[in-house]
Amino acid sequence: MSTSEAGQVTGTQDKDYNIIWFVEACLSDALRLEGCIADAERTGDSELADFFRRAQTESRKDAEQGKQLLASRLS
Repeated sequence: MSTSEAGQVTGTQDKDYNIIWFVEACLSDALRLEGCIADAERTGDSELADFFRRAQTESRKDAEQGKQLLASRLS
């Protein structure tokens, strides 16, 4: 059985699916990092909270870039 799917089964080519997966992963990371920020703040570790905020900002930025790329390829 092949692990490559070119759209025959799902209707979505691998390259498009990969962008969708990437966006979902970035958004999931942004959500998870919200909890990490809260944990760091709860213990008074502002350095760690700031680190997680920067990572969250990058995850959001990456998700937005992925959404824009997907939109341009699907239109």
